[in-house]
Amino acid sequence: MTRLALHSRLIPGTEEAYETEHARVWPELITVMRAAGITDWSIWRSGRDLFHLVECEDFEAAVAQLKDDPVDQRWQQHMSQFVEGFAKNPDGIAGQSLRHVWTMSEQQD
Repeated sequence: MTRLALHSRLIPGTEEAYETEHARVWPELITVMRAAGITDWSIWRSGRDLFHLVECEDFEAAVAQLKDDPVDQRWQQHMSQFVEGFAKNPDGIAGQSLRHVWTMSEQQD
């Protein structure tokens, strides 16, 4: 299982609406995400900055599968009114993941 972090930014003034949209994400989106191998996705917000923690088998494969899925395409189009986009990291998985620095549970005493 892979765990990775992503960073995106909201369009100014859309913070409340974004949270309202995530009060209950479309069940059909969750179904296609699970089918793509994503087992969990959490989002935290600080001002306009969003920090995502994704758990999946293979993020690159999941992104490739979701790219052509009509449910995900509809969701991405819908959410584009709130989100400026994901931060780019040319060294990250699928060009989006944040650079991993440290995990307490992985450190040996």
